Amino acid sequence: MLKAAPPEDLIRAIRVVAAGDALLAPSVTRRLIEEFAKRPEPSLRNPERFESLTEREHQVLRLVARGLTNAEIAAQLHVGETTVKTHVAHVLDKLDLRDRVQAVILAYEAGLTGSVT
Repeated sequence: MLKAAPPEDLIRAIRVVAAGDALLAPSVTRRLIEEFAKRPEPSLRNPERFESLTEREHQVLRLVARGLTNAEIAAQLHVGETTVKTHVAHVLDKLDLRDRVQAVILAYEAGLTGSVT
């Protein structure tokens, strides 16, 4: 909410937030959409960095970037959880990443968060 919002809008906003919903003032929403629209479409930057990954490792990286757990990835790819852990370890090693968080950031920056084939 903007500090210039009328008291009745503030009361309504408190009720919305108390109910567990989120709220943005229309002017803030408009600015947010304008800024989002200015951003370039993500593209695969430094594609050579990902050349060392197998197709399965690409799939695992995309699913990690979507926030799936190893168990969820295993279920989706019809493999064992240990196999997923191995793929994640290979991805981290091949891309010289410290942890899953860095993998997610890299995947987003590279535009790899699209569909999993």
